[in-house]
Amino acid sequence: MRPIPADLAHAQEQWHATYRQLAARPRTTLRRRLIHLSAQVLFHPYWRGQRSGAWAALHDVGRGGRS
Repeated sequence: MRPIPADLAHAQEQWHATYRQLAARPRTTLRRRLIHLSAQVLFHPYWRGQRSGAWAALHDVGRGGRS
């Protein structure tokens, strides 16, 4: 498996943080940020041609390593 780029891991961590904030207090600005981060993560060049163990590993990063 290729290592996950730092910018991609950071975007995923920010996605999780924004999601938690949005759950606590719904705001339009947080929804917009979540949409932006979702696109940033989903369309990152790292994912071209693969979505398997690396996707799960990245998803796990935002949860603090929990499954």
